[in-house]
Amino acid sequence: MTTADGLTRPARQPETGYGDANRDEALLALARAVRDSGYRFTTVTPATHARVNARPDNAVAQSLRDVLGWSRPFREGLIPADVTDLMRRADVLDRAEGPDGSLLKARVRLSSLADELFLHTAYPPIAADSVFFGPDTMRFAEAVLAHLDDRVRAGQPAPRRVADIGCGSGAAGILVAKRVPQAEVVLVDINPAALRTAGINARLAGVENVHPVHSDMLNDVEGTFDLILSNPPFMVDAGGRAYRHGGGPLGAGLSLRVVEAAAERLAPGGSLVLFTGSAIVEGQDGFRVEAGAICEQAGLDWSYREFDPDEYGEELDDPGYAAAERIALVILTATRPAGAR
Repeated sequence: MTTADGLTRPARQPETGYGDANRDEALLALARAVRDSGYRFTTVTPATHARVNARPDNAVAQSLRDVLGWSRPFREGLIPADVTDLMRRADVLDRAEGPDGSLLKARVRLSSLADELFLHTAYPPIAADSVFFGPDTMRFAEAVLAHLDDRVRAGQPAPRRVADIGCGSGAAGILVAKRVPQAEVVLVDINPAALRTAGINARLAGVENVHPVHSDMLNDVEGTFDLILSNPPFMVDAGGRAYRHGGGPLGAGLSLRVVEAAAERLAPGGSLVLFTGSAIVEGQDGFRVEAGAICEQAGLDWSYREFDPDEYGEELDDPGYAAAERIALVILTATRPAGAR
């Protein structure tokens, strides 16, 4: 069948194809082979990606980075045959429509972050269960690692139990797991595709203290946490895509739910690091007001700052943002006092 993104995909027939475990092993082998080749790729925003790929010389891939970074269609023989074979075995290779029908296209990408590679969905991530990775992922991970450094400087113990809510590719949680190998890191997501990808990424990074769990927030996870981290969807998305749509007022719904979850499940001395976006209306940050009220009611110490005052300006054309004047990227840090019960 031909899908909305212009690719020809055979109907799935699990009884004749590779089982899930075999596909996962092939996908892991693919990622390892690409990593061993010295591959690196910095993922850009979808808007930048569209502009760069629209250049005439970029219509067809000329390198492995073009195939697995820029998600460009490619001719068989461009990349090593064993890499193409692993794509087929992993069931992540499609035939792209073209004048001669000879082009192929990968359904996954590999992006670099902190000397690791992370699998995620190819561009454009239009499916409802797409696993997104972008510049915000990098900013989020940087904020989380900076918080860990602050804990060390303050003489606080390393977190023993960590939850990454809405983990997506698992990048931030996996980097914490590498930094604090004695911690139990729970990667939580409602999207099965994200949990599958995060599990493979954890194996690719060589961490064993990571546990993907299917859960809406922390509803299906027990106990308290010394560190909760989250970069939830925060956009207004008419398509309701899981990786993008935040729900609630101006996309703030999921972010507020994360604050509520942290207010219930942070252990004494535990912290929340929330990296999200907030739509500013007539100079007022409604998310800050609501999130701060939740923190204060729960007795949490909290701080809030704008990481970037004006991101995603192109989104303001959406009718859902008719009242907004800008979209700010923000970081909320909330801590339960060590002596609290």
